[in-house]
Amino acid sequence: MQAQSQIPELFDVIILGASGFTGKYVVREALKLFNFPSSPIKSLALAGRNPTKVKQALQWASPSHSLSIPILTADTTDPPSLHRLCSQTKLLLNCVGPYRLHGDPVAAACVHSGCDYLDISGEPEFMERMEARYHEKAVETGSLLVSACGFDSIPAELGVMFNSRQWIPPAVPNQIEAYVILESDKRIVGNFGTYESAVLGVANAQELQKLRRSRPRRARPVIPGPAPLRGPLVESQKRIGLWAIKLPSADATVVRRTLSILTENPHGLPGANESPEQREKREAFWSTVKPAHFGVKLGSKSLLDIFRFIILGISIGLLSGLSFGRWLLLKFPSIFSLGWFRKRGPSEDEVESASFKMWFIGHGFSDSSLVSQGNAKPDMEIITRVTGPEIGYIATPIILMQCALIVLSQREILPKGGVFPPGIVFGATELQQRLQENGISFDVISKSSLPA
Repeated sequence: MQAQSQIPELFDVIILGASGFTGKYVVREALKLFNFPSSPIKSLALAGRNPTKVKQALQWASPSHSLSIPILTADTTDPPSLHRLCSQTKLLLNCVGPYRLHGDPVAAACVHSGCDYLDISGEPEFMERMEARYHEKAVETGSLLVSACGFDSIPAELGVMFNSRQWIPPAVPNQIEAYVILESDKRIVGNFGTYESAVLGVANAQELQKLRRSRPRRARPVIPGPAPLRGPLVESQKRIGLWAIKLPSADATVVRRTLSILTENPHGLPGANESPEQREKREAFWSTVKPAHFGVKLGSKSLLDIFRFIILGISIGLLSGLSFGRWLLLKFPSIFSLGWFRKRGPSEDEVESASFKMWFIGHGFSDSSLVSQGNAKPDMEIITRVTGPEIGYIATPIILMQCALIVLSQREILPKGGVFPPGIVFGATELQQRLQENGISFDVISKSSLPA
């Protein structure tokens, strides 16, 4: 396994940040899909600022095979290296975070070169800033930029659509609440990069609000029925046996961006080169997706875990606004996260033993005509669920690579160019089916009437 001097004129995929903790798992997943007769990935390269570490990541990802994969050098602080990289690929997978620190020059290089771009960011400010800065240029160059193509936020996007599509007319949803629960036979340990992104996101929350105030107001979907009331801080969700608390994740932001775009484009966005049959299929899909109020909560069977999460949130909220406080949070993640995050990340056993469930509880009306009857309350409930393996290092690489396969093999049905949330780009594709075939399941749990 060594860098090659003879490289193709254009790679199908380059993975940037291949030596990072998440990046090496993405490499491992990519190698499963590489160069098979039916795979659209015929040429693959890995990139990072340290070729030696990238080579070690390749060896880790494929210990029993001798693979000749080109290793390229690129650094997010060196824009010319990024431009050279983007000129050599159809699709760049960016695994270098935190994205607020390292993502902008990568996105800029992709837009300039016209290559497509996917990442696994869960950082709302980064995603919305890239849309503000690069959407028009990306439309012009034909570069498709899609963030949040991992556990943040594909399960939420597809999960909401899956629940929404169960409301067969005349039934309509009013609210869909997602409850995320992480499970493991061993200890649940998160990646330090995720923790760092959360700390920096809270520290710069005012920047996100400033960005949103500076931009045109988004279209708001028309949702049947009254807005749901604000619930208690800690919720007992007896129907699924969980305690829950509101989760300040990117999922709600990303889903709302998708619903806003759908409000302006009810049939979705046209593909770059779609056929009349493909257009008809796209429009038929989006006609079944109905808007609803959406929120995300972190769930646990243990009330103690909920209070631990509250303590973590308070610690980040109080300390992240001060430079010394941020230093403490990032220097001693295991202490301030109560053991949930550590710099060296989880072990292989901890990764393999973990899994997730994401419940979607939809409340709405059995007949849309009920909405016009004064103070009508939702009378129907539909519960669906998305389940899968460990979120950061198994589910996220699977999701990212399946998105990549769709971009490479079905580019004609995707928007020609622009900066979009993943639901808008992949919702009407076969992504849900592909995830089902790769260990991430979508199931209807129950449909029932609510007590009057």
